Amino acid sequence: MRCLISLLALTIGAPSLAAADRPNMVFVLCDDLGYGDLSCMNPDGRLKTPHFDRVAAEGVKFTDAHTGSAVCSPTRYGVMTGRYAWRSRLQSGVLGGLSPRLIEPGRMTVASFLKERGYHTACIGKWHLGIDWVKLPGRQVAELNIESPDQVHNVDYSQPFTNGPTAVGFDEYFGISASLDMVPYTFLRNDRVTALPTEDKSFEMIVGRAGATTRLGPTAPGFHADQVLPALTAEAVKYIGSRAADAKQGKPFFLYLPYASPHTPIQPTNEWRGKSGLNEYGDFVLQQDACLGEVLKALDDHGLADNTLLVITSDNGCSPQAKYDELLPKGHNPSYIFRGTKADIFEGGHRVPHLVRWPAKIARGQSTDRLTCLGDFFATCADILGETLPDNVAEDSVSYLPALLGQPSSADRAVVHHSINGSFAIRQGDWKLALCPGSGGWSAPRPGVHDTTDQPLVQLYNLKVDVGETKNVQGDHPEVVSRLTKLLESFVAQGRSTPGLPQSNAVEVDIWKAGKAAHQPVAAKAKKKKKS
Repeated sequence: MRCLISLLALTIGAPSLAAADRPNMVFVLCDDLGYGDLSCMNPDGRLKTPHFDRVAAEGVKFTDAHTGSAVCSPTRYGVMTGRYAWRSRLQSGVLGGLSPRLIEPGRMTVASFLKERGYHTACIGKWHLGIDWVKLPGRQVAELNIESPDQVHNVDYSQPFTNGPTAVGFDEYFGISASLDMVPYTFLRNDRVTALPTEDKSFEMIVGRAGATTRLGPTAPGFHADQVLPALTAEAVKYIGSRAADAKQGKPFFLYLPYASPHTPIQPTNEWRGKSGLNEYGDFVLQQDACLGEVLKALDDHGLADNTLLVITSDNGCSPQAKYDELLPKGHNPSYIFRGTKADIFEGGHRVPHLVRWPAKIARGQSTDRLTCLGDFFATCADILGETLPDNVAEDSVSYLPALLGQPSSADRAVVHHSINGSFAIRQGDWKLALCPGSGGWSAPRPGVHDTTDQPLVQLYNLKVDVGETKNVQGDHPEVVSRLTKLLESFVAQGRSTPGLPQSNAVEVDIWKAGKAAHQPVAAKAKKKKKS
């Protein structure tokens, strides 16, 4: 049985929640927000985030929660499908703003699951899972990576697109197609742009600083990067208000709110610039906290907070673009005590803040070290509704309802990690095994930059005694290396990491490919590239 705890055991005399008691669900996904950026997760940090802290105080704080990947698109795929993205066609990197749909046709998403059970569903924010634009005759766009500069005008933006959010279970959509440093720079509503991107623009990567900019490309007149965070928040507040009456009459809603911040371009509005005393990234985090406060206020004002399951998290760790060299001397580390940053196989790449509140059902002020993955949201929703998921749905999702209710969870849960270059790691209990010699991402040792041939191909860390991943003990514990490697191989072979009938991956999955490539001498790689 897929759901670990059925609500049948919690509600006497009813197989599932009565219609009027089914919670609304709001899933807030911040973009590149670090574990150490929230004062409820990092009390020694320099940022004070009262609205994030309020949710932690009124619900459950997960201290060992992880994204399915250390970068954007694959994590979002996992949130939507309850399935690791490395089972899909996307084996490394991220999609672009013009990439076609990644979610496979016919695959159930958490949105379609809830919609089929009477929920009104909305996505407001950064999609970044691909949509099918109408391409100009004879033109192409990148399928599984970011579009090149010569491709940004290959789309007919005047035509409706297909296979976007409304094709995978959402009743309505408002937002942007991908990251805010990717074209097109215009808002989308349902299946079309709200304004044609008739100009070519780029934006400062950090507001007020000359130098780096976002990709140059099609931009709608009047579109400004610093207005995206306020616009998404206003749309979310409006949506909550529009659904309040129906929600009180037994038709709940699911709001997926994937913000594009504090990802680059780091553009807090003028009123927030300088507020943190750190840098523009710190200012942007404070504005993100304030915008969360507006969403909380909307739930309060409409009397919906008590029976709303609210999840707040991030899609991966903080990016180096936040300027760690400026933040660390001032006493603030977005990665908290963890090694690495966004993109890495190290904890700083994928361990994220994860806060859950549902006042009607769960106790205040809890903290749990339950090993959790963002894709677990799907199974948790099913568990709350007392439903068992089919074998071909949410194959890697495990309900965390027991943790919300203060009940014990399975101690042998394993979670798979994935870095930007496709390197794998697996975590179970105190042990973490990484099948690569370096970071698999942007930190040193960086693949293709630092020579990693003098390091073992695998890394093993005991996080109980070495949460900073400073000492590779793979040579001392070959039995742990063997056990975890076999477990990961079984997850790949079975097409799932949960009980159930075996399923198929979309492509062949090689857990060693990226790590072995990174293990080649840098000089040899350069020579091979020159020959090709």
